[in-house]
Amino acid sequence: MTAAYLNRIATAAPENDVHLAFIEFAGEMLKDQRSRALFRRMAERSGIAHRFSCLQPENQPSSFSVPAGDFYTRGNFPGTGRRMELFESAAPPLARCALDRLRITQEERKRISHILVTCCTGLNAPGIDFAAIDHLGLSSSVERTVIGFMGCYAAMNALKLARHIVRSEPGALVLIVNLELCTLHFQETQELEQVLSFLLFGDGCAACLVSSEPRGFQLDSFRTFILPGTSDLITWTIRDKGFDMWLSGKVPNQIGKSIGGVWEQCGGGRPAGTIPLWAVHPGGRTILDAVGQGLALPEPLMQPSRKILEGFGNMSSATIMFVLRELMQLAQSGEQGCALAFGPGLTAETLLFHAV
Repeated sequence: MTAAYLNRIATAAPENDVHLAFIEFAGEMLKDQRSRALFRRMAERSGIAHRFSCLQPENQPSSFSVPAGDFYTRGNFPGTGRRMELFESAAPPLARCALDRLRITQEERKRISHILVTCCTGLNAPGIDFAAIDHLGLSSSVERTVIGFMGCYAAMNALKLARHIVRSEPGALVLIVNLELCTLHFQETQELEQVLSFLLFGDGCAACLVSSEPRGFQLDSFRTFILPGTSDLITWTIRDKGFDMWLSGKVPNQIGKSIGGVWEQCGGGRPAGTIPLWAVHPGGRTILDAVGQGLALPEPLMQPSRKILEGFGNMSSATIMFVLRELMQLAQSGEQGCALAFGPGLTAETLLFHAV
């Protein structure tokens, strides 16, 4: 059977660092003094220093703006339509930036046979797939697949599908784009747990190539684990005021309790700490802590994931690709790796790979 390889990855984020502005804005939104104090304390302990957004902070750090005017105004947060209008204008430039950084040659552009797009923060057609075709001058016969609304683990499903494609069509060259504008979905609420979930998210995009050419990481195997009795812990729904996220504070504990069993089924009996390359989805500091403790991973193995969390926050489906890019720059030939991503379900997606 033909092997599939993740050849290279490029990443991009908007220029606007909004993390500190968001903390100020969200803190002032909370009316309860105790909730406000707890929010600020949790922000200090989040492990995040920077998050980027297509929204541009004004000189006053307590508000966000876009060129057309205020976007988040207390008492008048935008509806779904306005949020999607901004997605339609902001997503293509970010995708083009990541694609340019991937440095796709003219020969590769002729060979690209499939485009896979993951996104759960915006919907429009023609969408990001068409924007990529136009920007790169690809053939109009390129096969397109959009993997939508799967949340933070969607990139793993895209890599899995790319592997299926390459194994069935050895000459295929698959382009994957993972793009999320999470900051378009902040909601006005007094629910502290919900505000804390917004503290995690930023905007970002990754682009990569998968083929049968032995460069980068060989994609060895994938496994999916739906954790029983957890379907209400992470939800993502579309409503009149945008996309509503619910991220329960019980998620890290549930992952910590389950991750040992997940590794037992996919790790082939090896101690997790003997795997030198770990890409754990940085869904938050407590999630990384839960995985690290649950698998008894030495802290240096968690550093690539913590570095991305600190520098970008959680960018939903794009995030695991940022971590894999970090590992690709560090990996030595022959080193084995594991990627883990979590999302609605509650679901864990795993990938075993090795550097070539």
